Amino acid sequence: MSFLMATSGKLDEATQMGRGVLNTPGALQNPHVVRGLSLAFRALALSKEEFAVYSGSLEYSPSDLSLHTKTFMVAVFHQMYKEQHQTALNISRLSKQDLHMWWVVASLMLEAKFCKQSSQERQLQLTLARRMSEKALEEGKLKTAEELRLYLDVLEMQDAYPQMIDVLAAGGELSAKIGNDPDLVSRRIELLIKTEAYDDAVVAATDALKIRENWVDYKSYVAAIVGKLKTNPTDAGAEQDAQSTVEAACNAFYHWAQIRGRARGAKLALVELRSSIFASGHNALANDAANLFGEQIWLYVDEFSSKAICYKDIMIYFLAHVTDSAAQTVVQERVSFHSEQLQKRIKLIRESAAQSEDNAQSWVNLEKIRYLLQALSNDCSPESWVSDVNELLCYGIDSAQAQKKQPSCSDMTLLAAQRLIQAAFLAFSEPSKRSQLCASLFNALCVLEAGIKLNADSFSLKLYAIRIYLYLSCYERARALYDSLNIKNLQNDTLGFLMVGQGISLGCFINDLEACYEGVDFYDRSKWKVPRELEAVYKNGTFSNLLDFIEFHENLVHSFQRECTHRCALRGEALEIGSQKAVIEKWSLADVVSIDHTEETLATLHDNRDVSVLSLLTPSTMDKWNLEKLTRATPLPGSSWVLINTVVLQIMHYIAVADVDQLETKVKKLLTAAEEAGDSLSVHERTFVRGISQVAMLYIHASDDKQSFSDQMADLTTTILDGLAEPNDTHGAETLSDMALATIRNVSTATEIYTYAATVRFALNEQRSPSAKAVSLSLSQLRKTALQRMSALRSLTNSYMRGAIDEQWASHDVEPFAPVAAFMKSKRRPVVDSVAKSCFAGWSRSVKNLVGLWEQWS
Repeated sequence: MSFLMATSGKLDEATQMGRGVLNTPGALQNPHVVRGLSLAFRALALSKEEFAVYSGSLEYSPSDLSLHTKTFMVAVFHQMYKEQHQTALNISRLSKQDLHMWWVVASLMLEAKFCKQSSQERQLQLTLARRMSEKALEEGKLKTAEELRLYLDVLEMQDAYPQMIDVLAAGGELSAKIGNDPDLVSRRIELLIKTEAYDDAVVAATDALKIRENWVDYKSYVAAIVGKLKTNPTDAGAEQDAQSTVEAACNAFYHWAQIRGRARGAKLALVELRSSIFASGHNALANDAANLFGEQIWLYVDEFSSKAICYKDIMIYFLAHVTDSAAQTVVQERVSFHSEQLQKRIKLIRESAAQSEDNAQSWVNLEKIRYLLQALSNDCSPESWVSDVNELLCYGIDSAQAQKKQPSCSDMTLLAAQRLIQAAFLAFSEPSKRSQLCASLFNALCVLEAGIKLNADSFSLKLYAIRIYLYLSCYERARALYDSLNIKNLQNDTLGFLMVGQGISLGCFINDLEACYEGVDFYDRSKWKVPRELEAVYKNGTFSNLLDFIEFHENLVHSFQRECTHRCALRGEALEIGSQKAVIEKWSLADVVSIDHTEETLATLHDNRDVSVLSLLTPSTMDKWNLEKLTRATPLPGSSWVLINTVVLQIMHYIAVADVDQLETKVKKLLTAAEEAGDSLSVHERTFVRGISQVAMLYIHASDDKQSFSDQMADLTTTILDGLAEPNDTHGAETLSDMALATIRNVSTATEIYTYAATVRFALNEQRSPSAKAVSLSLSQLRKTALQRMSALRSLTNSYMRGAIDEQWASHDVEPFAPVAAFMKSKRRPVVDSVAKSCFAGWSRSVKNLVGLWEQWS
């Protein structure tokens, strides 16, 4: 019965009944009671009680190995490491099985790693785990690579690196297991480097690379060589020895490069070697490496530019070569060297691109390098950024290769769009030029959509299109593209930031709620799924996955995006219009305790959002050239955003339950958080905060003198009506850019604030406040004015916007973007028309939704 209550939402009754049964003498003798009660406590997330069910039942069946195992798995599921350790000991004593002994070792390690305790207690647990592992090794009970990894993890937590090396150098059966496991081989090499046994590390890396290709071992080989050079004396003989060492490494890499399928790794290792010597500052070698490094980069590009991965491989080395590590500045002389090398190659490859896909891919990679070098040279000329865009477009969307859907064409189209976007922000970053900015971004959007039309599977083209549509306040098409990406499972955590919350700010909260609920569902499922995976780790003895699964689980449970998704879902639900009773009940019953945050809890959140997904061609630290940052419609939510949106929900709860003391405290907290947030909040979020504080103050002062009440009501009315400003009768370029950048977001914010104000009206009515009638009358008058303005906005949207897009954006004649606009109109007019229609349809849908919300507030 307790389980049924827990799953039907009767949580308090289920908890009370479950605890009553748990404390009933003899109840846990019945296996059916044990099973049902454990399910109830798990549904209620009462971990201690669930463990008590099984541990209590063991009093009646102390020799039941199956029951002990279930008790252990409950401790594993809830990460109760002390209880897990004790239960594992009992199981090991009872079963005498080797696997269960390793359960004890794993439990000791986790208890030492995660439980709050003294350093002495921690070392005691690790020493015990180590002795048990050593005994197993001596007795031949360490039989698998998984058990060996667990032993190594214990040693590593004690910083016992020499002992780890000894274990990994063991002979016999263990040696074969290590030799057949690339990760263990690589781990030994890394340990040798960590203990500065560089000669041994070189030998071990050489032996490993003779057998198999492994980039980790290449990097370790290079690290060992550089480490060896640093420890050598500085006399003339030592310099000659150093030269010999480097030459030997180069010869080894050249040799491995001759082996079929291994050229790329070995040749990239040569670049890594030159890079590491260059960074080390090793006397004459470093001076030589300055030139050798740059030349080695281009040797690699020449050989592998036909591979799509080439730019990703080599980008970090371009950055390393041109950056003065001491001053953290770009050395323009080195940038010029690379620009000269590029110019020698790019013209020839452009002319031969149509001959083969390999040539075309080489052109793509050289164009990416050109993009990077322009940014590194601080080229702020929009003209130079768009000068060759039409040539890229001719190949990307208007060539025979494009019709064949060759991968290089999508890459080239994306490059053209990236150049247009970059140039737009360089040319029109000032507020007075935002109409030109919108028109230029519209043209970039047309390029992206033309690419998508030819290749509907291009993830990158869609991501950039989503960003620009949202920047221009066009939610509908952005959401359609996002849905086509088929975001699932973990991607809700890494990529959910692209869409979650955008609908609320653009009048499409119902669509936004759907995206939020998908994310919430994923987080709820993972809360149970990952611990189940941990149970499988113990059953199968796959201990190498243990810490990874725990870290993965912690990252999801304390995910930053999880908090953002939940807050957006709650804000979306707040916009659902209901009866007075339903609204007050919703806010009264809202759990505002479990969602609370402090600076300490906010600091524990893990930011798993993948902002690198937009395929940037420059380092993310170069803000002026960071297209991910430039194309953000709103700032990426930070800790202040989470805190603010938590406090807003608490404010509405305390209004519903008439707790004025708590309400005043939360209002102060809200305003302080907004002040400390700085630029991490958008203009509209700041307006929202101001509006919510005014809503709260209206409630607090509702019973004050008439003048005080009128002042509070006037402030709130002004904030809302400012967001519903009447459209300008003089239609021009600014009218269009206002719609794209401000109008819809302003109206959405004002509408959301009014929704919270209506909750105050309901609360005052329920609480029979004398001021309830005055608040209702004021809000009714405000709604009447709002409906008039919304009607004017809808009329403007329907009668003006579609034609204005064609006239001002599709026919963009501002240099240097005019040639691109002309090209798109002449070559891809249907695509241009489609994008214009999508923009208009998105705005129209947003306005229609917002009008509907105001009309429902009767």
